[in-house]
Amino acid sequence: MAAQGALRTLPLWLGAAWVMSLSTLGFLVVPMLFANLPSPAIAGGMAARLFAAQTVISVLCVLVMLMTFRSEKLAPVATVIPSCTVLALAGAMLALLVEFGVSPHIVARDNLALWHGLGTVMYFSQWVCALMVFGKLANAANASPVGVNV
Repeated sequence: MAAQGALRTLPLWLGAAWVMSLSTLGFLVVPMLFANLPSPAIAGGMAARLFAAQTVISVLCVLVMLMTFRSEKLAPVATVIPSCTVLALAGAMLALLVEFGVSPHIVARDNLALWHGLGTVMYFSQWVCALMVFGKLANAANASPVGVNV
């Protein structure tokens, strides 16, 4: 019985982990690196490694979330699963595009302003996707009938 409750709440926890990891890294950790490390080159190298780790976290959160969406135990949130699936896949795709398409150009300092700007927009868009997934899942959990844990 406890496993069923955990499965019902897992997508919400994954959504929370995804959006909060993106928020913490993008809005707190990386700006602090550039503010406190001796040079932008050192901060940039460390930020690149952290963003690579964030890509793994994002993709894992999305993959496990998508696997849990296939469970019949999630009936109370079934109405939001299609939109959450699209948003989660879009977020994961953005993460992978930043990591493998944009990041190499930033690290190589190839037209840095363009690629950094594009990467920032894509990272922010991923954050919006994660925030929307979390919001939809949280709203569905709050709307579920009394006694039904999502």
